[in-house]
Amino acid sequence: MDDANEGDPDGTRSGPPPFRAAVDQLRAARLRPQIEMEPTPAPKRLAPFAYALEATVVDGDQDLADGRLVLLHDPDGHDAWRGTFRLVTLVRAELEPEMAADPLLPEVCWSWLTGALQTRGLTYGEPSGTVTRAGSHYFGGLAERPATSQIEIRASWTPREGLGGVPEAAAHLASWCDLLAQVAGLPPAGPGDASVVTLPQRRGPQSR
Repeated sequence: MDDANEGDPDGTRSGPPPFRAAVDQLRAARLRPQIEMEPTPAPKRLAPFAYALEATVVDGDQDLADGRLVLLHDPDGHDAWRGTFRLVTLVRAELEPEMAADPLLPEVCWSWLTGALQTRGLTYGEPSGTVTRAGSHYFGGLAERPATSQIEIRASWTPREGLGGVPEAAAHLASWCDLLAQVAGLPPAGPGDASVVTLPQRRGPQSR
């Protein structure tokens, strides 16, 4: 992946070695063909150094799900993180209203995130987040449109730092892509993912 930010505004070329190494992992990652990903401007107030990616799960000309993953780094550490790195994510997808009405859906969606990390054998700490369901009903001139429902997962966690203080950023990105694929309703990518519950096909994916 090419750096979309000129002048090194997020410190990906001049930042501390552990941060540069983690970003290099993200840029070199190979993804499922259904996932389109590119760098995007990172938030500037959450940490001294940050790098962000946005992704869309596509099937032909249809968008099935989308999300953003942000890698944060504070060389001095952060009490709430209990580490020097933090991963922050937002994942969204549309659902059938019947699926969205399932009272267990939030717990299931959160288990998709933790399960994706555990499936790849990753160690992490201080996970936190929210799962939000939203529904839209149309009236008047829009009354012919069917009701729509959306699931939104916001989460963050602290990846374990390895040799040289560098986390397994590429493996965490792969786990995040597994989560995106699950939310989009795609089949498992490999034998190790066979036990993961996938989301039923939604009524109408968005046209691109």
